[in-house]
Amino acid sequence: MNQSAHLLRYTLQLADNALIPGHRLGEWCGHGPVLEQDIALTNISLDHLGRARSLYQYAAEQFNHMPPEAQQPFFISPLLQQAPPPVDEDDLAFLRDAWDFRNVLLAEQPNGDWAHTVVRSFFLDSFHYFFFQALSTSSDETLAAIAEKSLKEVTYHMRWSSEWVIRLGDGTEESHRRMQEAIAALWPYTGELFRPSEAEEALEAQGISVPLAAVRELWMQRIASVLDEATVPVPDPGVWMHEGGKEGRHTEHLGYILAELQFMQRAYPNMEW
Repeated sequence: MNQSAHLLRYTLQLADNALIPGHRLGEWCGHGPVLEQDIALTNISLDHLGRARSLYQYAAEQFNHMPPEAQQPFFISPLLQQAPPPVDEDDLAFLRDAWDFRNVLLAEQPNGDWAHTVVRSFFLDSFHYFFFQALSTSSDETLAAIAEKSLKEVTYHMRWSSEWVIRLGDGTEESHRRMQEAIAALWPYTGELFRPSEAEEALEAQGISVPLAAVRELWMQRIASVLDEATVPVPDPGVWMHEGGKEGRHTEHLGYILAELQFMQRAYPNMEW
């Protein structure tokens, strides 16, 4: 795989890591525990979707500039292979099947109860905060610009989820128990955040992708600090970790997400509002 293909794969990985958690948080719309948090989650979801759109637009631009012989084998999804050129951001979001998505497995985990949603967001928000700090210095100007804009939003996201972790962890006996259960359930999905994909490894030498080892150190410090304030012990970082999302191997949960997310476009192809 050449560098242009690696860059496209990397851009899609970043876009998928915005779209899927954005959709998950959007599932809370109208179901939040209180109105204020219902609105907060909806706004955070929209931030994720806005970032996803910018990245899909950039990915579509890259794909459309590839020669036809390189385009045909890039995606496995039949509908995307059959899509008339040029491909746009909607095609990349709605016409790819699960095996062409590159988001980490953590992003697609179910909402569960409020504690599970908060912990999933906390792990992802903390990662993205340090990740986008590093990506804002990328030699790819478009990715750097998206990262700089995203950092402002992610700073708020991390503050929101961190405050909820502390509030629940250092709250009642029941909220503390649920917080511990959520952390124990989701912790084994965090290792994949720091396992570089083939595209990430190939682009790091050019200063395009982010060195994940440095991000992991900062992430662990943040996690430890917040969990200490929440009176919750930090899980063992050496436990076995799930992986595969970056290579297109997903849990069954992504299939259900896509069935809902993509239904309208697949049922009524090329529809316009």
